Amino acid sequence: MEFNHFLTSYMPNVNIGSKVHFENMLKESVLAEKLGYATVSIPEHHLINLLMMPSPLQMAVKIASITKKINITTGIVVLPIHDMRTYAGEVTTADILTDGRLILGVGRGAFPWEMERLGTPIETSKEKFVESLEVLQLLLKDKEVSYQGKFYNFESITIMPRPISNPVQMMVAAMNLESIKDAASRGFHVQSTVLSGNKELLLSRVNAFKEGCEILGEKGKLLKLSMQRMAYLAKDDNDAKEKIKMAHGYYKRFDNMFTGPGKVKSGSVEPLPRKQSIEELKDNLLICTLNEMIDKLSLYAESGVDEVILSSSFGQSQNDLEQSMQRIGENIIPYFKKSNIKVA
Repeated sequence: MEFNHFLTSYMPNVNIGSKVHFENMLKESVLAEKLGYATVSIPEHHLINLLMMPSPLQMAVKIASITKKINITTGIVVLPIHDMRTYAGEVTTADILTDGRLILGVGRGAFPWEMERLGTPIETSKEKFVESLEVLQLLLKDKEVSYQGKFYNFESITIMPRPISNPVQMMVAAMNLESIKDAASRGFHVQSTVLSGNKELLLSRVNAFKEGCEILGEKGKLLKLSMQRMAYLAKDDNDAKEKIKMAHGYYKRFDNMFTGPGKVKSGSVEPLPRKQSIEELKDNLLICTLNEMIDKLSLYAESGVDEVILSSSFGQSQNDLEQSMQRIGENIIPYFKKSNIKVA
């Protein structure tokens, strides 16, 4: 099982300043490569200080310029808010400038407040995503592409320059079980998450992926399932308790955007009350000491998760974040590289 460091880009204190905030993410990327993470992931969200990244491809190119080999994933590009005829060229440029290390994670969008303000309501984004993904694949793969659909209607065009990767690697973000199964059955790597949910939810999503791979047949054995979780390797129990409280504060803002009313003031997402208690959250997140984290991650490895994406920023200091990365790099990554955990 491989490890992916997710650049959560959470800035609850906007006074830190965007320059320092971005510099910290770049430092995390360099550290992730040094510590043996296989990949670093970049979100895409606009207009808010949660998962704040309006230009993930630019960030990918910058990360590639200061690292040597680590893969760089967009997690997740919101296709319905882009025009594929221009976006395909941006992807191609990033593919070239990252020396083919780019993995394009794509999805339909997750925050209704954001999608509404960017002109693609969440209620209709799935249909537009499906067509956008088809158009994007055609433009990256073929020359002289024409298309007639509901959202795109254009005569023959060729994206220039051409990508150096053949094909540009893609993964589809999905949480609904049928969507996970469908994406795998059509030959896509899949990224999913259980957010603050439990292990039963994790196993149901893993099984949906396996069902899709079985439908695909032999090529399904080549597909990868990535699972994203909030994670922090605490130095002791008191450190873990403190960080779980911070994570609870993060989810008060995340829930506001994901399932809540979308209360935002001057770009800052407001924290709202949530039903899940801190104790319930503790059971479901990877915020814990070493032995507990090994036990929890073993379930991922045993169930067949290929990559764990560790979302590591939830309001703690940059020093605490980097110290957790260091402990993960020294203890967790080597353990799962050496272990002989058998996939169920």
